[in-house]
Amino acid sequence: MQEEQEGPPNRELYALLHISPEASDEEIRKAYRQWAQVYHPDKYQALHMKDIATENFQRICEAYEILSDENKRQIYDIYGMEGLTSGLELGPKLNKADEIKEQLERLKKRKEEEKIFAHFRPSGTILANMSLPDFLRGDGFMRGMAMSSEVQSKISKLDTLAIAGNLEVKGNSGGGAATAVFRHQLSSVSSIELMASAGLHALVGVQASRHTSLHSTATMGIAMSLRDGSLNLSNSWTRQLSETATGVVQLALGPESSISVGWQKKEERNSAAGELKFGTGSFGASAHYTHRFSSKSHGRIAGRVGSTALEIEVGGGRKLSNFSTVRMLYSIGIQGIFWRFELHRGGQKLIVPILLSRHLNPVFATGALIVPTSVYFLLKKFIFKPYFLKREKQKALENMEKTSAQVKEARAAAEKAQQLLQNVANRKRDRQIERDGLVVTRALYGNQKTLKKRNESTEANNESSSQVIDVTLPLNFLVSDSGQLKLHEGVKKAGIMGFCDPCPGEPKQLYVEYTYGGGRYEVLVDDYGELLIPQEGHRI
Repeated sequence: MQEEQEGPPNRELYALLHISPEASDEEIRKAYRQWAQVYHPDKYQALHMKDIATENFQRICEAYEILSDENKRQIYDIYGMEGLTSGLELGPKLNKADEIKEQLERLKKRKEEEKIFAHFRPSGTILANMSLPDFLRGDGFMRGMAMSSEVQSKISKLDTLAIAGNLEVKGNSGGGAATAVFRHQLSSVSSIELMASAGLHALVGVQASRHTSLHSTATMGIAMSLRDGSLNLSNSWTRQLSETATGVVQLALGPESSISVGWQKKEERNSAAGELKFGTGSFGASAHYTHRFSSKSHGRIAGRVGSTALEIEVGGGRKLSNFSTVRMLYSIGIQGIFWRFELHRGGQKLIVPILLSRHLNPVFATGALIVPTSVYFLLKKFIFKPYFLKREKQKALENMEKTSAQVKEARAAAEKAQQLLQNVANRKRDRQIERDGLVVTRALYGNQKTLKKRNESTEANNESSSQVIDVTLPLNFLVSDSGQLKLHEGVKKAGIMGFCDPCPGEPKQLYVEYTYGGGRYEVLVDDYGELLIPQEGHRI
C-alpha cells in the first residue's frame, strides 16, 4: 500500500462546511446557514429523503457547534475529534480560553517531543575504500576503512549534548578521535556551543550563533589545538536569499587560513549547490546538481576543480522505502576512475568507493560508465520494475479488501448526500448554461494513478473504477452565482459534502472537466491543493 499524501490534519469539518481553515466566525455562521437550508429535514416530504436529510443535517450542526466555539475549535485544530471526546473535555479546570490554550500548547509540545524521541536514531557512517588494481596485483581488495558515529540527546529544554567518535585505518596505520559538544540555547535567536575532542585532532573550542535578522545568521568560533597550541578562528554568515536559496560566507584564520563563498538552492524537483574556496596554499571550486525524476528516483552530476582535485561525477539513486535510499555514482579525475555505492538508511550511511583504474584510459573510462548503466536499465525494465509493480498491485488489492466495508459505507453516505444536492445543483447548472458560464461536465476524485490513466482502455478503467468516485454533481452545486468555484488549500477533499474517500491509504487527486464561455477546460489538482476555476491556463 502506498502512503497517503501528507497534509494538514483535522480539517474534515472545514471541508464539510466548505470553508477555509482560517475562516472567521462570520464566515462559519454564513456557511452553516447555507448548508442548513439545503439539509433541513422539514424541506422534504418523502420519508427516505427526510431520513437522509436528518443524517446530514446532524453532521452540519455538529461541525458548526465545534467550529463556532473558540475553545472547541482550538482543541479540534490540534487534536481533532479525538481531542474533543477523550482527555480534553471542557470542565471546571479548563473553563477559560487562555487556560485551555496554555494546556493545549503544553500537550502539543509534549506530543512533539515524544514523537522526536520515538523516531530518534543515532547517525553514523561507514566508509570502505576498495581497489581493483590492488586486488589484481594480489595486494588485497580493501584499501582502508573509516567509521564515524554520533549520538545526540536533548538533556533539557534548552540544552543538547552530542557525543561522536571516528576511527580510520589505512594500510598499517590508523587513528581515531572522540568528540563531545554541549549546546545551550541562550534565547530564541542565539545559542552557544562548547566542544572538546581527544585523539588524532585533540582540541577544545567554543562557538556562538545568532540570528541577526529574520533571514540572516552569524556564527563565530575559536578552537585551540592541544597538540601544538595553535588557535583557529572561524566566522560564517548565512543569508536566506529567497524561499529556496541560501548563501554562505565562511572565513577561517589559523595555520590553514581560508575564505569560502557558497550557495545552495533546493526546490521540489531539483537542487543545486556550489562553493568557491581560497586558502593560504590552495584553492578549489565545487558544484553539484540533483534532479528528481519522481518521488523515488533522482539523478546527480557534480564537479570539483582546484589545486588538489580535478574530478567530474555522474550518477543517480532510488528511494527503496521511507527510510532507505541507494545511490550509484561514477567519477573520473586525476586520482583515477571510481565507482561509488551508497546505502542511506535513516541516519546511517554505508559508502563503498571502488578504485577501478589509476590511469585515465578513454576506452576503459567509457566502458566503466556504459556497462553498469546498461545493466541497471536492463535489470530495472525486466526484473525490478515488474517485481515492484506486482508487489504494489498485490498490496493495493489487500488494502481494497481490508477497507471494502468502510468504502462501501462511505460511498453510500456520499450518494445520499448527492441526492439532496441534486435539485439545486441542476438548477445552478442550467442557470450557468443559459449564461454560457461555468459548468462542470465531468469530475472524478480518487486514486492518483487511476486518474492519470483515465483515458486508457475501458477494460483498464473498469478494473479500477472502485478507486474513484464521480463528484460532478456536488461540484456543480458549489459553483457560485458569479460563475466561480473554489476549493480551499489544506483541506482534504474527501470531507466535502457528496465526496468520500474511495481508496483509504492511497494518494488521491481531483480531475475536473468544465466549460466556460464556449471553451473546454480541464485540470488535475492534488488532494490538499487549492482549486480555483475558471482559469485560462486550464483551456484544452
